[in-house]
Amino acid sequence: MSAIQIRLPDNSIREFDHQPTILEVAESIGPKLAKDTIGGLIDGDPEVRDLRTVLKDGQKLEILTMGSEKGLEVVRHSAAHVMAQAVQEIWPEVKATIGPVIDNGFYYDFDSPFQFTPEHLSKIEKKMKEIIKRGDKIEKQVLERAEAEKTFKSMDESYKLELIEGFDADSEISIYKQGGDWFDLCRGPHVQKTSQIKAVKVLSLAGSYWRGDENRQSLQRVYATAFYSQKDLDEHLKNLEEAKKRDHRKLGKELGMFYFDQLSPGGPFFTPKGTIVYNEFLDFLREKYRKYDYQEVITPQVYDVDLYKQSGHYQNYKENMYFMEVDDRQFSLKPMNCPGHCVLYTQEKKSYRDLPWRVADFGRLHRYERSGVMHGLTRVRTFSQDDGHIFCTLDQMQSEIESFVSMFKEIYHALGMEDYKIYLSTRPEKRMGSDEVWDKAEAALENALQRMELPFQVNPGDGAFYGPKLDFMFVDALKRPWQLGTLQADFNLPEAFDLSYVGDDNSEHRPVMLHRAILGSLERFIGVYLEHTAGHLPTWLMPQQVRVMNLTDRQLDYCKSLTEQLKAEGLRVDFDDRSEKLGFKIREAQLMKIPYMLVIGDKEEESGQISVRLKNGTTKYGLKMEDFVSQVKKDVGERMLKSPLIETES
Repeated sequence: MSAIQIRLPDNSIREFDHQPTILEVAESIGPKLAKDTIGGLIDGDPEVRDLRTVLKDGQKLEILTMGSEKGLEVVRHSAAHVMAQAVQEIWPEVKATIGPVIDNGFYYDFDSPFQFTPEHLSKIEKKMKEIIKRGDKIEKQVLERAEAEKTFKSMDESYKLELIEGFDADSEISIYKQGGDWFDLCRGPHVQKTSQIKAVKVLSLAGSYWRGDENRQSLQRVYATAFYSQKDLDEHLKNLEEAKKRDHRKLGKELGMFYFDQLSPGGPFFTPKGTIVYNEFLDFLREKYRKYDYQEVITPQVYDVDLYKQSGHYQNYKENMYFMEVDDRQFSLKPMNCPGHCVLYTQEKKSYRDLPWRVADFGRLHRYERSGVMHGLTRVRTFSQDDGHIFCTLDQMQSEIESFVSMFKEIYHALGMEDYKIYLSTRPEKRMGSDEVWDKAEAALENALQRMELPFQVNPGDGAFYGPKLDFMFVDALKRPWQLGTLQADFNLPEAFDLSYVGDDNSEHRPVMLHRAILGSLERFIGVYLEHTAGHLPTWLMPQQVRVMNLTDRQLDYCKSLTEQLKAEGLRVDFDDRSEKLGFKIREAQLMKIPYMLVIGDKEEESGQISVRLKNGTTKYGLKMEDFVSQVKKDVGERMLKSPLIETES
């Protein structure tokens, strides 16, 4: 047998007389690397492979070690198995179902004859730490389908049997053993031994259903997390506590911005205060639309389902749609704007001179979400997007992508959202269109990113059913990722709707359709932004920008005059004339996060000057009213992230 060559990231070659595993390659380099190895990436594929994976000749390998960002997935996947083992060591009658890695941790669903309690969670965590301390070796074993079925049938593990039944005929069926007799059905990846899991914490308990189906068995879901060190875990737990304080549902209620009622599950009620914030975002976006030459349109809320059959949404998305019967015809509430924009495109014949045609639509959308996944504003059933579509020629596609990215960066900079990552999401398994069309669309997005020298990661299989996309993942103040902005290249919908334009050769051509959003769902974005800022919105977004407060009744008329003067200047101001102590008024205004508090006493009225208390707790004395108005109008008019008065103070 000729030598097997494995290429490393530095392009050096390791040779073997057999097909080596990832771990064997690490061992050939050195014992320290081998000890730290927990997985690998093969040929640039972002999927983390098990360290026991056998490599083929010519493959390129990146070894993942303890401390690597990607490797943390392996640690958490292994910790999920440790959790299942811990539960079954304590309570053998409990059945383990599935336990995937999720953002910042993992969970495992259990079928238990009794209800778990917080005391049970403490026992589980204690047992997990015992198993980790034992340092049990983790071993992979591949089984024939018949053997796997026989094994789990003998254990009365019906959930594992159902999983095996769903595997493709040629799928590898593997189990991972740890601690002698305990094992679980799994394809990996896993660490070498349990002691490589350095820090774990069982977090919470929730209900779930087998396969997410409300008609199936009710299960108990235990959430937990794992990190490379106790220090990292402690920092994460601290962030979780901070996240509770920043929870947008809590802030929304405290600030009186929005509410929910079971009369409309997943439908937020925005109060006058919340509506101000909502509309300020819309005004901001409309200003950018004018700059970047978008035209706003309004399209219907309800369509005949034939539209969605033509677009492919009915075949690929109907489980998320709302349907109704009208005049013996089936209609649907609009789940997205793109099919309607295609209809609008066809109403007037287009030539190459009309392209690119950029349209924006803030129309309300409705999508069915299961009750178990709805979460405040970040997962709702009715919402509006800063939705836009660009119809352009193939030659214009690169410049339109670049223009979109410029607009995106400008808006995120203005909002203080500088930390984000870009993902290229490629074709999903369930999709419309030929592979040739998908090749063209994916290449166009990738080439544009490379031309702009923007770093990105590939997210295989996560594209929309009609085209690949760029997902912009914003990382908030607590280092949590949120998928907000997106750009999708679509060659399929123009084909489905037979869209065309007349080229300079006087013949008809098919346009390219770019789907794009920057903030995404306005509801979701407001929830994310409230948590990112902890409710301390920039002054231009605040429902109340100034509050006037009097020390005694002697200043009532003067305060009313100041309030009217500020309103005339276009500022959002109110006057707190209650017979309460000043300290009480200030505390309440600070809880409402009002940027500017005017404190007016006899001295201020006599001098014609004002004292301004800022939301950071400092006070500016002896300000002229015209200077204060000028600075606040500058703050609002320029959409500043920080008040000029606060900047001066700091």
